[in-house]
Amino acid sequence: MEAARILKRKIEKEIPTVGILLTNHLWPEVIEISINAGLDYLVIDTEHGAFSPELIADVCAIGRLLNFAVLIRPISHQIDTIRKTIDMGACGLLLPTIQSAANLDEVRQGIYMPPRGQRRPGGLGNRWVKNYSYETWKNEVEDDLIVLPQIETRQALGQLDAIANHEITTAMAIGPYDLSADLGVCAETTGPIVGEAIQQIRLAARKAGKNMWMIGDGPTLAKQGFTFICIGEPMWMLQATLRGIVQHVKPIIQENSGKPKA
Repeated sequence: MEAARILKRKIEKEIPTVGILLTNHLWPEVIEISINAGLDYLVIDTEHGAFSPELIADVCAIGRLLNFAVLIRPISHQIDTIRKTIDMGACGLLLPTIQSAANLDEVRQGIYMPPRGQRRPGGLGNRWVKNYSYETWKNEVEDDLIVLPQIETRQALGQLDAIANHEITTAMAIGPYDLSADLGVCAETTGPIVGEAIQQIRLAARKAGKNMWMIGDGPTLAKQGFTFICIGEPMWMLQATLRGIVQHVKPIIQENSGKPKA
């Protein structure tokens, strides 16, 4: 899948790579908006979002046709969930709450066709490939699939090397809010405790020769040396932009309201 190959190459070569996480709203035009904005990928959040499978599959298909990478964050790493997620056409997976290499072993079973795994492809995903031979599935889907295990618990921090070195891990990732909650400092995502955890994850990724996915304020993360960045949920960014415009405009209206009309 060319979209996955393009993104994977950027991740591995540490070319500046910026994306968004869609939780609140999803619509087909978001692909065109993302491309025109210069983004490199987007993640459809099915862990928290309420999107229909048909809509997700359509957005994934548009992304594949335009060679723009669409990833999915599933609700779990169970085999059936992973199989269904890949059938919808994702270029990769942002995996929540990965705590051990054993979790990734289960994901691998859902990603790979027999004899390497237990995937049974079907549905809209069948349009990806030129034929249905094992080698075609392996070469056109499995080999370039992007897998980003999110570290979100104290337990996972004790398994970083095993997770980072797993064969399906493309880059390490973090869920800063959930990790802060598990570490007893809920919402203190930029505090010293979570900051130390981030550095542990980053070091494990480096030792394994892999990149790290970070979500947060883009310019801040870029200054910290991160190259694989998610700048957040666009509806929250829209709200912040609108708030800024309103806060700028209302004082001008107020100032001008007392002036004589022409």
